[in-house]
Amino acid sequence: MSTGPGADSAPVHKPTTTPRGGGSRKGTFSSLSIRNYRLFFTGAIVSNTGTWMARITQDWLVLSLTGSAAAVGVTTALQFLPMLLFGLYGGVVADRYPKRRLLLISQAALGLCGLALAALTLSGQVQVWHVYLIAFLLGMVTVVDNPARQSFVSEMVGPDRLRNAVSLNSANFQSARLVGPAVAGVLIAGVGSGWAFLINGLSFLAPLTALWLMRTSELHRVERAPRGKGQLREGLRYVAGRPDLIWPIVLVGFVGTFGFNFPIWLTAFSEEVFHVGAGTYGFLNTLMAAGSLAGALLAARRGSTRLRMLVIAAGVFGALEVAAALSPSFWLFALLLVPIGMIGLTVNITANSAVQMATDPVMRGRVMSLYMMVFAGGTPIGAPLMGWVTDTYGARAGFAAGGLVSLAAAAAIGLVLARIGNLRVAMAWRRGHPSLRFVPRAAPRRLAAAA
Repeated sequence: MSTGPGADSAPVHKPTTTPRGGGSRKGTFSSLSIRNYRLFFTGAIVSNTGTWMARITQDWLVLSLTGSAAAVGVTTALQFLPMLLFGLYGGVVADRYPKRRLLLISQAALGLCGLALAALTLSGQVQVWHVYLIAFLLGMVTVVDNPARQSFVSEMVGPDRLRNAVSLNSANFQSARLVGPAVAGVLIAGVGSGWAFLINGLSFLAPLTALWLMRTSELHRVERAPRGKGQLREGLRYVAGRPDLIWPIVLVGFVGTFGFNFPIWLTAFSEEVFHVGAGTYGFLNTLMAAGSLAGALLAARRGSTRLRMLVIAAGVFGALEVAAALSPSFWLFALLLVPIGMIGLTVNITANSAVQMATDPVMRGRVMSLYMMVFAGGTPIGAPLMGWVTDTYGARAGFAAGGLVSLAAAAAIGLVLARIGNLRVAMAWRRGHPSLRFVPRAAPRRLAAAA
């Protein structure tokens, strides 16, 4: 379903059928009325909590072993490198095979990786190359897990609730982020890193159980792509011919590659700028998660997705990062992490739902694999680069650089979208405050003021 090329266009999705499972399509938590999605959501919040514990613990462990922010960046890069190299092939697999079956395999593999790192750490044998290797293996699994999980949402809830479910998935992830880092900080300080890794590995039993208990008869039928040559090229041609797909993907690529390197910056600010310990590092992550959760819940209430919102949110996100980088005090820096989390999540959800809702179901796995490859697969480029800038010029310079790139990308792509749609930027006053709008160039002055 095309949204049109203009920067103010939106995936216009109007419900036409009664959703399977009954109930209203409206409301922040409407997707939870569907049993299969409720199971998925419950299992995910357990494993997401474990995942966030492992992420925080992994970054702190690498920093403890090496004393280098660049090494933290290398670890992050290795975890996302497979997405950059093989992400598109993961989308082909997700379009070709039953997604529930793929998720059963991938979630089990992720759990085993967590248990392996726990065994190495608890035995006292862990070295930094072990962490690098397991990070790379985790990345290999997510090559298939990510597009399968992203596109499986539509099979559980159908098109009418897709945007709501995407937002609730993000809220789920960010809710876990509120708990995971705090628990990880306590475990690291109290009993050591190994126990956090062990809990993460065991947490994957929850999504495996949820997937196993699902009623396959209640899943929405989605046409699967047949085996054949050229499916990867077909997916790339599909996106290349759709400005409403390619430009949101390009924008989140810049933001994800350069603006989302928080493991590097927060560890560096904790160690070098404010000189705090693991517990405070976990607290900073919790503040950002609180903002992200608020952003996800607000997104779940919205009924439409506009590219204008994506562009503006990306620009605000970059500006807030620059402001945080220049913060003179710890508490100002910490407070700014809340809106950074909120607006960052708005960028992610708006782009994700816009791309999914504008994509034909048979192509969704390949399109979402491209989306994830660009958003997360750019990390092997951005993480070492931002880690080097942070090590060489300081934490403030590294954080500010990421924000400036995000801000510049938002401005450039906003102008591109306006040019494609023959639009111009107009400022109007609505309810006592300025409102930025894209309006047709040929529109009369009075229409521009009312837009």
